[in-house]
Amino acid sequence: METAGPRTRAAARLGAHATREEQRKRRPVRRWQRRRIGEEQEEAVFREVVSFTRDPLPARYYDKDTTKPISFYLPSLEELLAWTPDAEDSFNVALEPLKCRQPPLSSRRPRTLLCHDMMGGYLDDKFIQGSAAQNPYCFYHWQCIDIFVYFSHHLVTIPPVGWTNAAHRHGVCVLGTFIAEWKEGGRLCEAFLAGDERSYQAVADQLVLIAQFFRFDGWLINIESSLSLAAVGNVPPFLRYLSTQLCRQVPGGLVLWYDSVVSSGQVMWQNELNEQNRIFFDSCHGFFTNYNWREEHLDRMVAQAGERRADVYVGVDVFARGNVVGGQFDTHKSLELIRKHGFSAALFAPGWVYECLEKRDFFQNQDKFWGLLGRYLPPHSICSLPFVTSFCLGMGTRRVCYGQEEAVGPWYHPSAQEIQPLFAEHRPEGDGQGWVKTHCCLEDAWNGGSSLLIRGVIPPDVGHVAVRLFSLHVPVPPKIFLSMVYKLEGPSDVGVALELTTGDAGSCHVGGISTLSEASSRHSPRPLRVPPTKLARWVGRCGQQLSGGWVQRCYEVNLRGCVLQDLWVSFSRPPGSREQEAFVCRLGELQVVDANSLLSPLPRVQAVSVSRVRWQRAAPEEEEEEEEEEEEEEERRPARLRLSCALHWSYPLSHIRCFRIHCCRATGSPAEGPPGPEKPALLGLAFVNQYRVVDLAVAAAGPGTDGRVEFLVEPVSREGFLVPKAEWGRAALLYSWPHA
Repeated sequence: METAGPRTRAAARLGAHATREEQRKRRPVRRWQRRRIGEEQEEAVFREVVSFTRDPLPARYYDKDTTKPISFYLPSLEELLAWTPDAEDSFNVALEPLKCRQPPLSSRRPRTLLCHDMMGGYLDDKFIQGSAAQNPYCFYHWQCIDIFVYFSHHLVTIPPVGWTNAAHRHGVCVLGTFIAEWKEGGRLCEAFLAGDERSYQAVADQLVLIAQFFRFDGWLINIESSLSLAAVGNVPPFLRYLSTQLCRQVPGGLVLWYDSVVSSGQVMWQNELNEQNRIFFDSCHGFFTNYNWREEHLDRMVAQAGERRADVYVGVDVFARGNVVGGQFDTHKSLELIRKHGFSAALFAPGWVYECLEKRDFFQNQDKFWGLLGRYLPPHSICSLPFVTSFCLGMGTRRVCYGQEEAVGPWYHPSAQEIQPLFAEHRPEGDGQGWVKTHCCLEDAWNGGSSLLIRGVIPPDVGHVAVRLFSLHVPVPPKIFLSMVYKLEGPSDVGVALELTTGDAGSCHVGGISTLSEASSRHSPRPLRVPPTKLARWVGRCGQQLSGGWVQRCYEVNLRGCVLQDLWVSFSRPPGSREQEAFVCRLGELQVVDANSLLSPLPRVQAVSVSRVRWQRAAPEEEEEEEEEEEEEEERRPARLRLSCALHWSYPLSHIRCFRIHCCRATGSPAEGPPGPEKPALLGLAFVNQYRVVDLAVAAAGPGTDGRVEFLVEPVSREGFLVPKAEWGRAALLYSWPHA
């Protein structure tokens, strides 16, 4: 008899469970009416009676101090086997699918794995909707790595969704960790490995279900506990079953084994692939070695790995603990030997630059660390459109939206990190004076919290210098639309131009741009002075000086049979200048989109609802005796309240980069109608069709009146353009005190 697979069982569980959960969670709020505001906009209206009754939130899904949604882990085998998809789990589902990339991960090119192990994990990155963390850890050299592993010492480490969104946006796959350690880990492994196949298949099915539901790509299996012969004998079939089922449900799924247990069941780190652990390598997609290897280990592994050398990830402890070849700022010594032998590399805990060095020098030290490894880390190419980035790191000291400051104060939201460039220093061949160097910069931003800072020097005998920012491999449509937002710092007349490199030169026909030289495939598009009429509402700023000194340049390029390979920015000396020219330029945004995609209308945000409302007094007050009279309670009503609630809506997620959630607060009488328009205040960003409002300060309703707060859901298109307010979703919450 055929049994249902993990996908079928997950759907059945979620369907029944979510129905009960949604009914329970949405019961406190009663829909009052649906109101039309204008010819094209509709607003759902909900009514709520203020009550300070506690409605406890599940501790697994919400931070106990702030009630903000959080990413979580599973600490026990019982919790793993009992886990079923819950409505609360959808906060933690990744928006971004794994982007197409070249070369694909299945190629034989040696890869680079980053294993993120930092202070136990689940720090500021656990807050799904972001936090106000100051000086958080931030990784941005994504084009140099291929696999990201989120590591902690909990049994089942589910990667926080912010990391998955950021990695997938860059074409990097994400693995969680299944780890068993010490005596307790041994007892746990005996429980599911020493029995029959049903036991280990049940664990594997749950691991597959979790990866599939949360939309990450697989698992690092790390068993560091001694196993009985019965248990270790079942490890290879467990790995084979897990690998097979994962690839059926998660395209491109990966299962890696860490070098610890050997075939006898003992924990004996080998620091290499050999006959004692090869059976595990043969049962999954790759092998992650321990860190205390020498070159002779690599020499022996060449024969052991055969054609699968790229599936051997040689471990490098960046903290340099134990007898290692090189770590810390000497990590490049290890990489040199690993690449010499044709193996992949696994960099463990490169957050060393954050944990052990001065926080104020973090960005400088991070760039130094990855810069030293650059020659051993071939970048991969993104191969899909639209390609849009504001260079935002997913953090900042303020929030900016298209040049307009929205909020001041530190923020950190890994899901909001945009595609990051190649950070490097470029010097023209044969020239010792000219140079261009890129840095991330939190001091200014066009959209988000940061921009890309480019410094350089044009020597006297050179007309221009250029720096490659992105490696792409995009078969382009007949017409593409490009945009660049930048500004020069200080009094400078240096020319700034966007350049692109095309491949397939034999069949590639380029029209509408000027070619730098007949023999080159690098082109500099001519800016559009007037954008096409149909695009005018999106690109009305083209060629204009914008607020804050920013300038937007727009381009339209006609191509046929071409592959877009690289994006460059070029800096040229002013006409008539013969002196050395230094320049400082900030890039605020780059866009490369299919021109035809801009003509398709976006859907409207539908069915915005308000549920799971909680009220708190804005300031601490003395505890009140239960027997107090209602009249006394009336006198103690606070002037201001704190509102927490859940927003849900309907929208096809494939169309958006994110949602911006706004609110407008007011009070008024229902008989008088809604209050006049108020400028919406940004609450935060969402990457799923829901958002939790936490401790929003609102005015308390007066006698005989309703308090009113309106929530607006603004979709941000994948192409990066503003969406008309008519397409936003709206819901209003009216609230009042209970009748005496």
